[in-house]
Amino acid sequence: MRRPRDKAKVETGVLVVERWICAALRHRTFFTLAELNAAIWELLERLNARRFRKLPTSRRALFETLDRPALRPLTATRYVFAEWKRAGVNIDYHVAVDGHYYSVPYQLVQQEVEVRLSATVVEILHKGQRVASHVRSYHRGGFTTEPAHRPKAHQAYLAWTPSRLVHWAETIGVATAQLVAAILASRPHPEQGYRSCLGLLRLGKQYPPARLEAACARALAIRATSYKSVQSILRIGLDQQPMPPAAPMPAHGIVHANVRGAAYYTGKEPSDVTRPNG
Repeated sequence: MRRPRDKAKVETGVLVVERWICAALRHRTFFTLAELNAAIWELLERLNARRFRKLPTSRRALFETLDRPALRPLTATRYVFAEWKRAGVNIDYHVAVDGHYYSVPYQLVQQEVEVRLSATVVEILHKGQRVASHVRSYHRGGFTTEPAHRPKAHQAYLAWTPSRLVHWAETIGVATAQLVAAILASRPHPEQGYRSCLGLLRLGKQYPPARLEAACARALAIRATSYKSVQSILRIGLDQQPMPPAAPMPAHGIVHANVRGAAYYTGKEPSDVTRPNG
């Protein structure tokens, strides 16, 4: 069993500071931290210059001859406190760190990584190698994504923007533009909407614009706002069939002896409504 050899010497040094500094200041009142530090520094200089009882030297002299020559210069950058955590890479190639999602190379999907978390930077390491570095974000639920981390198929979407997709759809027709806008508005992540919209673009190369516009109009009518729905409509040929007529709304309310109607609740009941006997 090991025992500390210098513990007594350290405790003796603490006792000396308590006697020569703390005790000397115990009856004084300080109103600022700077004033207190100045008083401590003055007594500390006296203590370091005071000669030992059994040695012909002082603490200051020993520091200058023994410690100072062995000291190394301070590092160019200050020490940065950081926390280390482990995290799993989700199928969307992001890791969750304190409620925010940071991207890593998509090849690490379903792998475990280490996260070095400082106040300003998030570093992600895999098997000791740093694979990603992001500026730390405190926005819970947000995403920080490096474009190079996306798969090649996802990187192709970056050339498109919502406005460019809608502009392309307007060249086909009003219904196509409305469907593209509905798809983009319904997806929680932009890339999910881009995939469906680019699918419509591919359909525009396979089918004439009139057929695609008719298919989008039918999809809007049945509230099937998705690429697969339009693809199915075109494949089956429903876009070439007449649109089913909408069910007509009754022009007037139902007239029946047991139906009171709105006039009953206003106190102005029509005289021509027949009440049931009894």
